[in-house]
Amino acid sequence: MSTTDKNISVFDVAQVRKDFPILLEKAHGKPLIYFDNAATSQKPQVVIDAISNYYSHYNANIHRGVHFLSQKASNAFDDVRFKVKHFLNSRSEREIIFVRGTTEAINLVASTYGRKNVHAGDEVLITAMEHHSNIVPWQLLCEEKGAKLKVIPMNDSGELMMEELEFLITDKTKIISVVHTSNSLGTINPVKEIIVKAHAKGIPVFVDGAQSTVHSVIDVQELDCDFFAFSGHKMLGPTGIGCLYGKAELLEQMPPYMGGGEMISAVSFEKTTFNEVPFKFEAGTPNIADVIALGVAIDYLMQMDRTEALAHEHELLKYAMHHLSKIEGVRLIGTALNKASVVSFVLKEINAFDAGMYLDTKGIAVRTGHHCTEPIMTRLNIPGTIRASFLFYNTFEEVDALVDHVAKAIAFLKPQHA
Repeated sequence: MSTTDKNISVFDVAQVRKDFPILLEKAHGKPLIYFDNAATSQKPQVVIDAISNYYSHYNANIHRGVHFLSQKASNAFDDVRFKVKHFLNSRSEREIIFVRGTTEAINLVASTYGRKNVHAGDEVLITAMEHHSNIVPWQLLCEEKGAKLKVIPMNDSGELMMEELEFLITDKTKIISVVHTSNSLGTINPVKEIIVKAHAKGIPVFVDGAQSTVHSVIDVQELDCDFFAFSGHKMLGPTGIGCLYGKAELLEQMPPYMGGGEMISAVSFEKTTFNEVPFKFEAGTPNIADVIALGVAIDYLMQMDRTEALAHEHELLKYAMHHLSKIEGVRLIGTALNKASVVSFVLKEINAFDAGMYLDTKGIAVRTGHHCTEPIMTRLNIPGTIRASFLFYNTFEEVDALVDHVAKAIAFLKPQHA
């Protein structure tokens, strides 16, 4: 099968694109080509309608209300927890906690499990390709506790150096937190192997699934991870909503993250008794509308043939990497053998930001910079990259436009030497 064959996919991308109204928009008078999916995905009309429908027809606070609107909103909200349970294949809906996104999920675990179990002299292990949100919370914890943050290194291709893992895991390691799929390189990490090695020494593992959840089928029981988190806005849902999965036995041992309503069973001035999980971690009025819309996004993903959708993304990735690599002056960054649909590259003698601005004038939305992964850029000795990230609604013709305008950007922006 040729990497240059544009007709290999049986996925009906033209039909799918009709579900996403923003794909009909123009940018600077040009048809929008949206290649910033790793930052946030676009939303199908059914997700947009779900938010409007809630506020138009049954807006009410959930639980405890006995009136019609509250009961309808409560049922719609509670149903989503079951949808997430099936989407991740967790053992119980009790293992699903609604949070604002992956960042909050990491902070929640670092602040509860971490504070309870990490002490002076202990170690927390992460990887060299973490997003800042999976670095800073652990740094804060280690600084507070007098613990040490250790890092699994990566090679020049953007792959973890797994041979180092057995030396990095010690009797002092209390938790490992690892990104499933790199947002800046597209590398899919061998999290299952890491989990097996960690569990052999009784160490829990947190998996950052912000990028992987839309690009792969997740089964937390098969992975046997202890914690898993994702953000709704990266998988067709709204911003400001996400989920934390945690094994029930761990969640039950963890102290609350925030205090307030819903997370309590009884309150007096002398003592507060906390609610059962997952409610113990969901203080205050939740993001009701966006939870409901997240459920619709999950429904949308589950009703499509995800095998075909993911195969289409993979072919877009191969096609883009093949053609971009043929342009003189382009250097691909992140060439791991196991990758999701993210292409990062730099242009010789041309600033990534300038190239991104040029592409924007052609209607092509890409991301430029360090992508909240400054340690990766430091490791590779570059200031940042141009990143094109694809989702199943992208097309080969859009990739052709990217390749064409990258070549034109080089000609237009290249410094003229005397």
